[in-house]
Amino acid sequence: MAAEGEYESILCVKPDVNVYRIPPRASNRAYRAADWKLDAPDWSGRMRITARGTVAYIKLEDKVSGELFAQAPVKEYPGVAVETVSDSSRYFVLRIQDDSGEDVGETGE
Repeated sequence: MAAEGEYESILCVKPDVNVYRIPPRASNRAYRAADWKLDAPDWSGRMRITARGTVAYIKLEDKVSGELFAQAPVKEYPGVAVETVSDSSRYFVLRIQDDSGEDVGETGE
């Protein structure tokens, strides 16, 4: 975890992103964006990627208020926090966590 007092840098901002709730995998098969309801996102907002120390954070925020919807800390890549999908270079899967660091699920971007 980042030490207290470290600066947070903004690495990237995407103003329009869609989030899809995806079902858990039943096997080791890769995620496929074609299996999601791409015409009906569960949430829309902006994505900010920030860094503090050696950890990057993918943050999903409300476009207007900036309120945090979810975040995924990325300690290493490739890793469990971000996974590619087999049928698209545009979509990816995030493993999101609550403030205590507990996994709360996986979501597609």
